[in-house]
Amino acid sequence: VQLQASGGGLVQAGDSLRISCALSRRTTSNYVVGWFRQAPGKEREFIASITWRLGRTYYSDSLKGRFAISRDNAKNTVFLQLNSLKPEDTAVYYCAADPNMTGGPNAGNYNYWGQGTLVTVSS
Repeated sequence: VQLQASGGGLVQAGDSLRISCALSRRTTSNYVVGWFRQAPGKEREFIASITWRLGRTYYSDSLKGRFAISRDNAKNTVFLQLNSLKPEDTAVYYCAADPNMTGGPNAGNYNYWGQGTLVTVSS
């Protein structure tokens, strides 16, 4: 499966933004799809994940409440809603898929990665 993230851009602090991750083909397989981000000079950080079939979600404790993950199975797309954005949220946001259904915050569990979409938050 291939993933393509989109929807990033330049926003102001306090704004909201929804970014998308399109999966390349309709699949009957089950995946965990996760969102990560990487700011310049920092390690990749887990944000949230969702199971494809049942929509079960799992969040980073530090970001839960401002960010929300969801999916649209008909559109083969996973979304990440970013609210109350702060300049420190500036990063490249990546989506990834784990067909082994392990998921969670460990990036090594995810076999497939999209190219990332840049979100820049100005103060």
